[in-house]
Amino acid sequence: MIDFSAFLALANTPLEAFTSKPTSFEGDQQEASTALFTSADGRVEIGIWECTPGRFTADRTASAEFCHFISGQVEMTHPDGSTQKFGPGDAIALPLGWKGEWRVIEQVRKLYVIMQG
Repeated sequence: MIDFSAFLALANTPLEAFTSKPTSFEGDQQEASTALFTSADGRVEIGIWECTPGRFTADRTASAEFCHFISGQVEMTHPDGSTQKFGPGDAIALPLGWKGEWRVIEQVRKLYVIMQG
């Protein structure tokens, strides 16, 4: 049974310790997260993720992701070179196979749902 209380006050949900972002290529990016729910088969994970300013590559070859931004601001670059900015209250879906770049403009926190392909 899922504990719905885990999804309250997401802006204040404690995270694991910040560590270096492995796919970062600009800025000394640090990221932290905490899983709030993992399905019994391990194919779905819901959690909170936070990242400091900078740029990194993202590869959704093995999974799709839904993101709901809680705080901060990002600019995403799609494979075709087009960009879009997102901030608090915005939500996006990254389909299986999406690749692109994230530029964290202001430290960002999001709720994520990752679904393995």
